[in-house]
Amino acid sequence: MSNKRKFFSARRIALLSVLTAMGLIMFMVESLFPPLFLPGAKMGLSNIFSLLTLFVMGPTEAFVLVIIRTTLGSLFTGNISTLMYSMTAGIVSVAVSAVLVEFAYPRVSIVAISVVAAVMHNLAQNIVFCLVSDTAEMFAYMPWLALIGVVAGVIVGFAVWLILRTVPTKIFVGISDSAQQ
Repeated sequence: MSNKRKFFSARRIALLSVLTAMGLIMFMVESLFPPLFLPGAKMGLSNIFSLLTLFVMGPTEAFVLVIIRTTLGSLFTGNISTLMYSMTAGIVSVAVSAVLVEFAYPRVSIVAISVVAAVMHNLAQNIVFCLVSDTAEMFAYMPWLALIGVVAGVIVGFAVWLILRTVPTKIFVGISDSAQQ
C-alpha cells in the first residue's frame, strides 16, 4: 500500500503533468510548421519530453505521457488521423527506448538511444500508413525516414542529455527515488 502511495505521489503526478503539458505544447507548435523533406515528416521535438520522462520517472510514466500527449494533440489540432500514426509510433519508440535504457544504458549514450527510438518511430509510422492505405509503394520512403530519424534522434537526444546535465538533480531525485523504494 505504501508503494502505491509513493508511486502516485502528488510530486510525481505534478511532474508528469508538467512534462506532458510541455510535450503537448511542443507537439502543437510543431504541427503549425510544414513537413520537412517528406510528407508528414517532422523533427518530433515533443519526444524530448517522452525520453526525459523515461529517464527521470520510468517507462510507465513515459507511456502515459505519450498516450495523453498524442490523444490531446490530435484532438486539439483537429487531426484525428495523427492519433493512429503518432500513438502507435510513440508507443513503439518508448518501448524500444525503455529496453535500451534498461539493458544498455550507460554503455549506450542517451543520444544513441534517441536515434534508435526516432528511427523506429518513423518506420512504425510508415508501416501503419502502408497497412492502412494499402500503399506498398510507401515502403520506398523507409531509407529517407530512417535518415530523418537519425537527424531528429540526435537533436532530441542531445536536448535530453543537456537537460539532464544542466537541471539541478535535486529536482528529479526525490521524485525518481520514490518509485524505486
